[in-house]
Amino acid sequence: MKVSIRRVILASLLLPLISAAAALDGAALYAGKTCFTCHGQDGKTPTMSIYPRLAGQNADYAYAQMLDIKSGVRSNGQSAAMRGAMIMVNEAQMRAIADWLATLK
Repeated sequence: MKVSIRRVILASLLLPLISAAAALDGAALYAGKTCFTCHGQDGKTPTMSIYPRLAGQNADYAYAQMLDIKSGVRSNGQSAAMRGAMIMVNEAQMRAIADWLATLK
């Protein structure tokens, strides 16, 4: 079997990124970044009715919303409050949190 050098190089470049993402614990980040303060410990019992339930949310959707809130693209409702919280969260952490939330029922 012949493997192209491009594939080997690509794999070697992506491996550290995959390993780093896998090492992130979405549940621990959710707690550590204080997401539970508004959205509840379980992601489905928000502390106020205006805050969304996050448990079971589609991971790609949740990730996109976090990116949009952090960048200011989304600026409606409670986005201003969320933007302050999102400053503490990088994209890899957002992805890990979104992926974890999607596993909740």
